[in-house]
Amino acid sequence: MKRKIAKLAALTLCCSLLLSACGGTKSGANPSSGASADGKASISWLNILQTPSPPTDTVLSKIEEATNTDIKFSWIPDASKEERLNTSLASGSLADIVTLTILDNSSVRNALKAGVFWDVAPYLDEYPNLAAISQDMRRSASIEGKLYGVPLQKQVARNGVIVRKDWLDKLGLPVPNTTDELMQVAKAFTEQDPDGNGVKDTTGFMDRSDLVFGAFKTLSSYFGTPSVWSVSEDGQVTPEFESEGYIKAMDYMKELYDNGYINQDFAVTAKTDQQQNFAQGKAGIYVGALFDSKNLLNLAKGIQDDMELVMINGITSTGNESDRAIWSTSNGVGGLLAFPKSEVKDEEELKRVLKFVNDLMSEEVYTLMTYGLEDVHYTIDENKAVTIKDTSLWQQEVQPFAGSRPKESGFEIHDSDPLRKEANRLIEENESFAVLNPLYSLESPTNSEQGSELQKMITDATYKYILGKTDLNGFQQAVQNWRKAGGDKIIAEYEAAYKAVYGK
Repeated sequence: MKRKIAKLAALTLCCSLLLSACGGTKSGANPSSGASADGKASISWLNILQTPSPPTDTVLSKIEEATNTDIKFSWIPDASKEERLNTSLASGSLADIVTLTILDNSSVRNALKAGVFWDVAPYLDEYPNLAAISQDMRRSASIEGKLYGVPLQKQVARNGVIVRKDWLDKLGLPVPNTTDELMQVAKAFTEQDPDGNGVKDTTGFMDRSDLVFGAFKTLSSYFGTPSVWSVSEDGQVTPEFESEGYIKAMDYMKELYDNGYINQDFAVTAKTDQQQNFAQGKAGIYVGALFDSKNLLNLAKGIQDDMELVMINGITSTGNESDRAIWSTSNGVGGLLAFPKSEVKDEEELKRVLKFVNDLMSEEVYTLMTYGLEDVHYTIDENKAVTIKDTSLWQQEVQPFAGSRPKESGFEIHDSDPLRKEANRLIEENESFAVLNPLYSLESPTNSEQGSELQKMITDATYKYILGKTDLNGFQQAVQNWRKAGGDKIIAEYEAAYKAVYGK
């Protein structure tokens, strides 16, 4: 009954969206969309607010000056974005630009597929900054082969390994470059008293109960595991957990666990506890986002003041440089800046808005949206390294704009903190060998309805294997159960979708 009601609601919403796409009044938008009295382009923007309060006009006025626009923001708090966006989509209360960060939301996907927003793919190459968006990014941000907005370009692959460099030096160990060397470091950190307190109270890895953002998925990249799915040349789809690399990663984690080289409660440890335990000197290896290094060092102040960290993004299982790989979270797509046809009524208006987004991607505007005004919010040295002058003022007047940046990396200006600078460098380097999910933009109705529930079968079986509660046969039986419960249908749907879009 609930499913029927949900389908009826979706149908009603879709009809409403189609009607709003055909025209009507510009409810909730800037009524003077096009040009303001001073000749500037007027832009209305329905945007997501990821801070407690909206920004003041201090930086906004400078952004308007740099882009020759008058901007009218309508802010949606991040905590209620799903509900508010659903309501805005259903009622047609949109704006020239709508920030869509929840592309897996059914209402958003229905709106995109219903033709509510412009397909911008034919226009991007007319603008230098938009033209620089990679084909991989465009493909990943597309829905059924159509690009219904400018992709919000996030870091493509941010994970790596963070190791206590002071412990390596104390034990005379080099920085590890292979999974075997990393295992030896984990063994030494567990058995050789790296903190020198005469007590066997340290371990190698400090991990948490998260097979994706914890250690497992990053380690599995080093063994050649695909990112969620792989697709053969003839279009056959295979889930990552049926790959050889996935099994090798489970064996690696099992070896860590069996030998005590990882915290024995990792399967039930929260991220906050993981980071606190690492900062307290209970372990020397952390696998996760490389920019977590700065937070770990901050947490260690007053506890482990001698902590020195080294970040590594080039570990392989083979020792071959050509085998470097790291999984990508969402192929670097943080959402879309979408342009509703009900507000942006023709190509002329679309090109006006696209020029504005192109201008947002300049280093000048990126600097305004990231750091604010020089000598007000930050200072900068001759190497374009930035130091924030007044954190509270920056948080109030600048930080709210951060989530609105169409592009977040690749600029010369940078944070002056050495650890953050190095993390950003390594994360940017990751992009060159990131492993993307080839099906990220494609549709599988069964996966949308049952995917999370089915994935629990694989997650449970993976933990059981690592913890020694099942063997390889048991894990493979769980995979077969996944297939029978809906996995085979998901694979068939993805193969059909892949063929429809890519002709294979």
